[in-house]
Amino acid sequence: MSGQLIRIRGLVQGVGFRPCVWRLARELGLRGWVRNDGGGVSVAVDGPGVAEFVARLQRDKPPLARIDGIDIEPIEVLGEGFSILDSAPGEIRTAIGPDAAICPACIADICNPQSRRWRYAFTTCTHCGPRFTVSRGIPYDRAQTSLAEFPLCPVCAEEYGELPATDATNFTVDRRFHAETTCCPACGPRLALLDATGKALAGDPLAASLALLQAGKIVALKGLGGFHLACDARNAAAVAELRRRKQREAKPFAVMGLNPAALAAYARINPAELDLLRSPAAPIVLCPKAADELPGIAPELAWLGVMLPSTPLHLLLWHEAAGRPAGTAWLDEPAEMLLIMTSANPHGEPLVIDNAEAVERLAGIADALLVHDRAIVMRCDDSVLRAGPQGTHFIRRARGYVPQPIHLAESGPTVLALGGYLKNTVCVMKGGEAYLSQHVGSLDNVAAIGFLEETVRHLLAILDVRPELIAHDLHPDFASTRLALALADEFGVPALAVGHHQAHLAAICAEHGANPPLTGLAIDGVGLGPEGGLWGGELLRLDGVSAQRLGHLKTLCLPGGDRAAREPWRMAVSFLHGAGLAERIPDWLARCHPGRDAGLLLTMLDRQLRCPPTSSLGRWFDAAAALLGLHGEVRYEGQAAMALEGLAAGHGPVDALADGFLISDGVLDLTPLLTALLDCPDPAYGAALFHATLAAGLAQWVIIENTPFAAVDREKSGKIALAGGCAMNAVLLDALRPLLAAAGLTLLEARQAPPNDGGLALGQAWVARRMFKEKQC
Repeated sequence: MSGQLIRIRGLVQGVGFRPCVWRLARELGLRGWVRNDGGGVSVAVDGPGVAEFVARLQRDKPPLARIDGIDIEPIEVLGEGFSILDSAPGEIRTAIGPDAAICPACIADICNPQSRRWRYAFTTCTHCGPRFTVSRGIPYDRAQTSLAEFPLCPVCAEEYGELPATDATNFTVDRRFHAETTCCPACGPRLALLDATGKALAGDPLAASLALLQAGKIVALKGLGGFHLACDARNAAAVAELRRRKQREAKPFAVMGLNPAALAAYARINPAELDLLRSPAAPIVLCPKAADELPGIAPELAWLGVMLPSTPLHLLLWHEAAGRPAGTAWLDEPAEMLLIMTSANPHGEPLVIDNAEAVERLAGIADALLVHDRAIVMRCDDSVLRAGPQGTHFIRRARGYVPQPIHLAESGPTVLALGGYLKNTVCVMKGGEAYLSQHVGSLDNVAAIGFLEETVRHLLAILDVRPELIAHDLHPDFASTRLALALADEFGVPALAVGHHQAHLAAICAEHGANPPLTGLAIDGVGLGPEGGLWGGELLRLDGVSAQRLGHLKTLCLPGGDRAAREPWRMAVSFLHGAGLAERIPDWLARCHPGRDAGLLLTMLDRQLRCPPTSSLGRWFDAAAALLGLHGEVRYEGQAAMALEGLAAGHGPVDALADGFLISDGVLDLTPLLTALLDCPDPAYGAALFHATLAAGLAQWVIIENTPFAAVDREKSGKIALAGGCAMNAVLLDALRPLLAAAGLTLLEARQAPPNDGGLALGQAWVARRMFKEKQC
């Protein structure tokens, strides 16, 4: 047998890989075939240029493709010529690609009056367009997508079909050759503009939508993974009305502009951030605010979430505003229009994805709805990232990145992990890869819990797996825990509980391939500890499946339990009471939070009634913010801490407070620091001082408490893991890294998953695999 059967694994479906193979084979005069299958792409080739063919697969692969491995074995190749065969069934060992932003060539098509796709909002090719959000299964073929409902017209079918092989010198391949989502105005989806009652409005949908936005109205736009709510970001009244209707009093909005120049007055975009904005994922990127402020967009924060148009539909709104110019030169010209693009969902509920559902659920929020008739198979929110000196950091991992796998250092049984309560995601570990789902969100309503189960079923289906064990949080009342137990019963497999903060650090081990023993800082809000305590500021030692608690932050009482997390002034009262400064409370409240009375709280604290203790760093942040007069109550999770970070970033670095913390018996006590904040006349300076001193305290804590393991760790490159919600604080991490580096320690940070609860499922699955292996042994 002179031929070769080449099996290619990785992101090789839905990215134009088969056309690329077809072109290479023709160029090198090879005969054989290529097809998609459950493992990726299989190629049979024979001829004198096989060795060169294999070498060029990596070099000449399509821009969205990723090759993880190539296996080769002999085969007999029959027939002449080279063809693309129908997909073959079999065990699924590959994944659907993520959605990709519109490519430059497709932009040129929609801006070309002579093109069939002039101003067509569903223009796509093998280099761009929806993948994950329109796919029902693997192999990635048109019949498995929501485009199956749109049969190709003769012209699109000719573009899609195999090119004639008569011209031996023509090796070019059309971008829409085997592009599964290709279509045109004659055969593809169509736009419609509906009023708030669902009635279709006359006229051009794009032109009418633009007119509404320019008039200060709120329009719901059907995107790739769900609807956006859009309004004029420069219109303060429109922004305020959107906040009122969506019941989103203070949480920041993201802003979409045509190009970086349009955003420059409001955000400082460095080269790394620009690369992210222009990447195929086209996420929301957090950039430092510039001199000008957009009223009501991101109050109190030092960063603004910005994005560029990622779909033809979004881009065409700016094209319409520019007067429908021909060509692409207008894309680099100044464009005044800025639009808020925020998730279209009633307060706290999952994204809206269906047209009829949008009319019903967005009633009273959207003035009109720009819809289309292409179904969204799986809802998927926008990703949010920050570019830092050490690389990118996920705030939210979703569109553009899901379902790309995280490669693991070792293989093992198939695990399904259900995550936690806030910022929920799901993880499936299959072989040597971990598949983290899109952002599900907080599981505080029935609709969100339904979305969680929908996400689990879809992820298992597209990966074609049945879990061998299921992991969940220790908290018995989380909806994710209850679903995990129900699924374990359904599949007849074990359900394993994993400690919240152990899972945070284990996620770092998973993505970095770090082998225990490993010391780590879990700095977070409140999570349930192994003995039922409320943890959140932990120095842990991971070793196999165990997590030894080396130390923790000094505990603060939570007067009123969970209510204390929503009212930071309670945490400040708790701190002052515990520090023996209760007599200072009345004057401080009158100055910083007038109208509040701490009498009942002090009685509760004196008698220890409904005042559970917690080591949470998040609650120390809340206490510090309240002491500085920032927030008595918060409107969204983490608001006080983010406001404190914003003030510190605006002020700039300061020296840490001398003797601003105490370390004794493994306990880090920030009492001296917060005592100093009580009399600080400048909140911005106080915020900067808090961050600098906290970083110094954490660094010293790690160095001192890690002493018994220091020699071993330094021999293994001196790595310290860091995870938890507070690990998203850029000001804190920028201060902490050099302090640890000076001590010979390297910080392992989250890079491929969020460090907060959005990465919890990854860590749960990592620990559960080791628990399973330990029991097997």
